[in-house]
Formats: sequence, structure tokens, C-alpha cells
Amino acid sequence: MTDNNTEAANQDNAAGPNFAVQRIYLKDLSFETPQGPAAFQKQWKPKVNQDLSTKSEKIDDNTYEVALRITVTVKDEDETIYLIEVEQAGLFTIKGFEDQQVAQVLNVTCSTMLLPYAREAIDSTLIKGSFPPLMIPPINFESLFNNALKQSAEAAAEKAEANTH
Repeated sequence: MTDNNTEAANQDNAAGPNFAVQRIYLKDLSFETPQGPAAFQKQWKPKVNQDLSTKSEKIDDNTYEVALRITVTVKDEDETIYLIEVEQAGLFTIKGFEDQQVAQVLNVTCSTMLLPYAREAIDSTLIKGSFPPLMIPPINFESLFNNALKQSAEAAAEKAEANTH
């Protein structure tokens, strides 16, 4: 006689790692045009500033929420023409991976999947605001993740060295 729980666990392990998208959704959207109609009355030479951040949260044993936040501020001199902030999120099932692999999937794979949705939300909102679309450039999340790991390791090494002196 076979124990059903053991059999199910063996089947899960035999299947190997599992990654699946449960849902992708717009979590937050903010759009401001502080100058109002004055922004359309003059010629401007825009300066674009783009900020990017990601965060992840474990919802249950195998489910994670990953949120990609992009903030774009367009200014002419010191005056803000518009500011748009999009937080694109997703629910992902991740199981059967080691901790380092989970971190990479959350920060690289999930963020890469969310980027096209965030870009579309930004373009669509700008068009509705009567501004030209803004093409957010491709983002190499793997490079960003590797750089963050390297900086973290260097900071830990510096801290360890400082504690020994």
C-alpha cells in the first residue's frame, strides 16, 4: 500500500521546477500635467528622467507578487510638463527552485514579462493626455540583477573588513 502524500510529493519532485503566470494587472497609475493647457501653448525642449524599481512579496508558499514601477518625469528647464507613474504587477507561481534561482526569477524573468505591459500603459496614457507617445527603451533586468548582487557582495565584504579592524 502506498501513502498518497508521499506519492504526490514524489511526483512534484519528479516534475522539477515550476513557473507559471497567474495574472498580470495594473496596480497603480498616476498622470499629472501641472501646467495644464500652458504646456501646449509653447515650444519646449523636453528633458526626460526615468526611474525604475521592482519589489516582490511572497503571498503564500508558491505564489509571489512582483511589481514593476516606472516613473517618468518630463521637464522643460525647471518646469514639469508631465509626470507619469505606472506600477505594473503580476502574480506568479514559483516552486521547485533554490533560493538564489527564485531571486533571479523574481527580479529578471518576472520583471521582463511585466515591462511590455508597463510600456503600453505609459504610451496609452500619454496619448490620452494629448502628448506624443514615449518609447521606454529595453531594460536588461539580468544585468541590473547581476550588478545588484555584485554591489551587495562588495558591501558585505567591506563591512566584514571594517569589523575586523
